[in-house]
Amino acid sequence: MADPKVPLALALDRAAPTALTEQIAAGLRSAIEQGRLAPGARLPSWRDLASQLGVARGTVRAAYETLIDAGLVQALGAAGTHVARRVPVRPQDDLPATAAPSPLPGLVRGNGVFQMGVPAQDGIPAKLWSRLFVRAARTAAGAAPDYPDPRGEPALRTQIAAMLAVARGLACSPAQVYVTGGHAASVALAVRALGLAGQAWTEEPGYPLTRKLLATLGLDTVAVPVDAQGLDVAAGQALAPQAALAVVTPGQQAPLGVALALARRRALLDWAVRQQAWVLEDDYLGELQLQGRAAPALGADVGAARVLHVGTFSKTISPALRLGFLVVPADQVARFDAATALHGSAPAPLVQQAVAELLRGGHHLRHLRRMKRLYQQRRDALLACLRAAGITHRAAGLAVLLQLPPGRADVALVRAARALGLSPAPLSPWYARPAPEHNGLLLGVTNLRVEEAAAHWARLQSLIDADL
Repeated sequence: MADPKVPLALALDRAAPTALTEQIAAGLRSAIEQGRLAPGARLPSWRDLASQLGVARGTVRAAYETLIDAGLVQALGAAGTHVARRVPVRPQDDLPATAAPSPLPGLVRGNGVFQMGVPAQDGIPAKLWSRLFVRAARTAAGAAPDYPDPRGEPALRTQIAAMLAVARGLACSPAQVYVTGGHAASVALAVRALGLAGQAWTEEPGYPLTRKLLATLGLDTVAVPVDAQGLDVAAGQALAPQAALAVVTPGQQAPLGVALALARRRALLDWAVRQQAWVLEDDYLGELQLQGRAAPALGADVGAARVLHVGTFSKTISPALRLGFLVVPADQVARFDAATALHGSAPAPLVQQAVAELLRGGHHLRHLRRMKRLYQQRRDALLACLRAAGITHRAAGLAVLLQLPPGRADVALVRAARALGLSPAPLSPWYARPAPEHNGLLLGVTNLRVEEAAAHWARLQSLIDADL
């Protein structure tokens, strides 16, 4: 039986910022939803449509896979690719006109494979967590009604101090620990409590939202380059010697994964004391160091009297908790107590009590040990795929960083990958001053199952190899 005549009129704009994969998928989607492609109609083969449009076969294949994932078409093997007999109703949330904008232009987020910044969904001790949460709820129900402590629940502050002493070598009292609503809340509390103004060092590359937050708080951010030894303190002194604050990720730099060298740690602390500046240590991945034991926290060093330590439970338990903490020097406690009365953002006591019980019972440390083994296996599986493909890459904490070939725009590529259920992060938005050589991808490994690594990498590689 001859193939039905398929009315295709796909117009591609190679000068547009939208990837060709997305343009092809959008054109076919429109033809299907408008009835120009009838249910059951057979689509051209990858080869035929690629030849017709003058693009790579991988580009067409990726577009077809997008439509397959959406349930609009079906791959029937030797029988070809056909429009689905029953086309699903498109949810309103998927329409471009109603899609929520990204908080930062170019910072593409997603919840698919290769996503950064989240723990393994299949590694969360759900039963244990549920049991602890129910226990905390019962305790809260029987307690006398009262306003919660804006500094955080005493039980959780005590357990965080004990955890930091063991896992990060950071000796502090519970009074120095402030529970917050996450990383951004900790940074904002520090800036407001200390009344910081003027310039602030940020890492180049470094977390984009930190730069934006500091600017919102009235600080002038100065991008200080990062090399194989971490933050270049000498460069920072040359660029902004009178800065009031330096924000660093010394344990595992985000996003490059390097550790701040011992000489640089010393130089940074000396600069802070000399200039009466503050160092905000973002303990980005904390104890989740996959090779060897994590270096002690910067705040544990001798002479760290001007270091503020920020951590969260987002990478270890869940970002949905919105639970972070800030550790301040002992001589700053009175100042921060006053600030939290005005700006405190601790989550609900119920959540805090459940996490306190998780720490108290030793469950958290056991969970971390299991996760480190799991993440190591998953990262090794991805690294093996990249080596086999001859792709230049580097391990970067719980992600793998790879540079893109010349002419490949990382933000556009990531948007195309999202349509395939893949969520790598673009590298270029991490730079305050992005350049063509900064185009790259950050591939998170936490939710990449070992047995699926090769298949997911093959899908992503087909996008990278295509004519975007």
